[in-house]
Amino acid sequence: MANSVKPEEQPIIATRKPAQEIADDNQTLQNLEVAYEKNKKTINMVVTAIIVIVGGYFAYKYLYQEPKEKKAANKAFYAEQYFAADSVDKALNGDGQHYGFLKVIREFGSTKTGNLAHYYAGASYLKKGDFKNAIKHLEDFDGHGTLVATAAYGMLGNAYLESGNSDKGISNLKKATENANDVVQTPMYLFNLGIAYEGAKKPEDAKKAYQRIRDEYPNSMQAQNIDRYLARLGDIN
Repeated sequence: MANSVKPEEQPIIATRKPAQEIADDNQTLQNLEVAYEKNKKTINMVVTAIIVIVGGYFAYKYLYQEPKEKKAANKAFYAEQYFAADSVDKALNGDGQHYGFLKVIREFGSTKTGNLAHYYAGASYLKKGDFKNAIKHLEDFDGHGTLVATAAYGMLGNAYLESGNSDKGISNLKKATENANDVVQTPMYLFNLGIAYEGAKKPEDAKKAYQRIRDEYPNSMQAQNIDRYLARLGDIN
């Protein structure tokens, strides 16, 4: 994989591709991979911050509710701390003394904390590169009415893309971009969506995703170089 993105990329307009154009195409694909990897790092940091905040919120909220919810929240506490410290193996499996998210799910899966544990587990497996288990737990997570529904769709979309299922990846990334008021996550997932569309040979859809970043989120990090991606797709405004 390339380690840097070229400062300029020209749109491909020829119908026949000599050797130089083939090389340019390969470089374009490498550049997309580099941009995607860089964006994933930012997404992981934002998602981690959201999870830490939301984890504290859920622990507080359910600490004073019915006994099973209280017990579940207490059992999940150390797993949340391990996740916040980026110790995902202990977050998933515990440390021998305290529960990990997988045991919280097994024993308290019917509780709200157990549901949130699916989200944590999915995020942990995604960090580990275990996309099969990331998909399993993120699909099991019911994000309706939670503060992390957008992040869950975004992570699920990325997990499907990484596993080679572009259709489900795109479908979930689209759901992650529906909240127009989210100026942090929405442009991030729009960028991933644009790259996914390009990989699926849907340049017009990719262009629309990039245009939303340019027009709706001009102050976002993703907007800084978005004109380059649009120019390659023929939008040189």
